[in-house]
Amino acid sequence: MTGRVAAVDAGTNSTRLLVAEAPAGPGPGPLTTLDRRMVITRLGEGVGRRGRFDAAAVGRTLDVLAEYRKVIDDLGVERVRGAATSAARDAADRDDFLGPAAEILGAPLDLLTGEEEAALSFAGATAELAVGGPAALPRPYLVADIGGGSTEIAVGTDRPSGLVSVDVGCVRITEAFLHSDPPSAEELSEAVIHVRDHLADVAREVPEVRSARTLIGLAGTVSTVAAVEQGLARYDRDRIHHFRLTRVAAEDVFRTLATEAAAERRHNPGLEPGRVDVIVGGAVVLVTLMRTFGFDEMLVSEADILDGLARSAIA
Repeated sequence: MTGRVAAVDAGTNSTRLLVAEAPAGPGPGPLTTLDRRMVITRLGEGVGRRGRFDAAAVGRTLDVLAEYRKVIDDLGVERVRGAATSAARDAADRDDFLGPAAEILGAPLDLLTGEEEAALSFAGATAELAVGGPAALPRPYLVADIGGGSTEIAVGTDRPSGLVSVDVGCVRITEAFLHSDPPSAEELSEAVIHVRDHLADVAREVPEVRSARTLIGLAGTVSTVAAVEQGLARYDRDRIHHFRLTRVAAEDVFRTLATEAAAERRHNPGLEPGRVDVIVGGAVVLVTLMRTFGFDEMLVSEADILDGLARSAIA
């Protein structure tokens, strides 16, 4: 069927919206994007330490959701699916956010498990590969969604055969380990070891990751590293989506960003101001993932959990 759908992702670091036209006819056909927005609201600020939301962070996020509701109404959306992820999973007072958010949107924010999040990310990132994406990509795919509070990993071909979520993300790693400006060598080493240990657990829990042939990376950290590598003065989806980020390039961007103080780091083309303080933590996850699972290249995808949510809203 056709129709307009909206997907809202209230993540740990950013709050995002996708409004899309559903494909005509059967099958996974391409979504037609009508509007796609992202605002860094840092909903998960301090949740890792306190186990509760910060009132200001909740306020910022609800304000953005109110803006998104206006867009949804103006575009005549028929179905809305919203999701809350790692920060809401960890916050004991999550209902104080989820209730007002549902009232603003006119639809609930589903509290996803890590596995549900991974499955939706896989669906969003791989759907278009089956209908004319980059040619000759060997399968199985390993899809890694590096978020603010967690990283979701899914492996499979047409659908996931293994799903896992680990508590490593750009905000969580930054708050737990990277306290100096720039981070000290000891802080970076501890962060890498921490991420590596979590990924070793992934390999034990989902041994299929070792047989994956193509690594697909999603979300803000991955897109930012790709943008910095290309020196993009402003966001350009066409140059980021399906960019092939080599491990050599990712390591080089990581070294550059990790050795600069925030005041210097912010001048790198491709690095938006809201990510200056957490990009090194995200890059720790990215490069450690490529090292641990032995990938020399990552396919960067701007189609992600939002696209998976939008597809799931199509009846």
